[in-house]
Amino acid sequence: MKQRLVTGLIAGIFFLALLILGNYWFTAIIMALAVIGFDEYMRMLNLKQSRLLYFFGLVGVIIIAAPWHQFGIEQSLSWEKIIWLFMLLFLTTTVVTKNKVALNQAGLIFIGIVYLGLGFHYIMETRLLDSHGLFWTSLVLIGIWSADSGAYFGGVLFGKHLLWPAISPKKTYEGAAGGIILAVITVLIFSYTHSDLLSIGDAIILGIVIAIVGQLGDFIQSAYKRTYGIKDTGTLLPGHGGVLDRVDSWLIVFPFVHFIALIPHI
Repeated sequence: MKQRLVTGLIAGIFFLALLILGNYWFTAIIMALAVIGFDEYMRMLNLKQSRLLYFFGLVGVIIIAAPWHQFGIEQSLSWEKIIWLFMLLFLTTTVVTKNKVALNQAGLIFIGIVYLGLGFHYIMETRLLDSHGLFWTSLVLIGIWSADSGAYFGGVLFGKHLLWPAISPKKTYEGAAGGIILAVITVLIFSYTHSDLLSIGDAIILGIVIAIVGQLGDFIQSAYKRTYGIKDTGTLLPGHGGVLDRVDSWLIVFPFVHFIALIPHI
């Protein structure tokens, strides 16, 4: 427990400092997390030994994740074209290797570069929003953490009815409700302090979405960890697991709130 607390405190202070600094500082840490997260993903799939797949996948995550406009590089291809070209690349790999790279392997890595690439991309792009990037990034992150805390304490104090025991045996409906309530309260506080950026009605909707989608992200990771029989995706953070153990909800929530325009467009 002591190791977990010390690790969490140090990592939290370091991350918070870079979040406040923003710009290239924040981009650097998130890109580093994207690369480490991809390495954890490949280890989990037992595919790291396939150098060709690892190289293509890593390049895919970097290309999709990077906020190229921050470096003065304009994105000439749309997202659907970029993703389609990577799909073609992985399918072609199965052909040129004469099925030494199996279709299911190529498919899993393709899913990985979209899941990780777009997830980390929208974390960085949120921070890069003009003038209010820190506000929106902090809102989403604290909203996610509030939902996690509310779900934990709601489950401990009131949990009786299991939500999805086949995937996550300890989560309850009462915990999920606690997560939604605390997330909504948290986002309403942000609305109160910045009413010019976020109305009360939009805050309630955003809080509900962050809580529900964040818990879905947690279930997604629980499902694939259970599939591969692992407890943690990595050992980067002693007592906390790997990168993917810490950012599972982030990778789903940040793209989602942009796609349905709950926070300003990039």
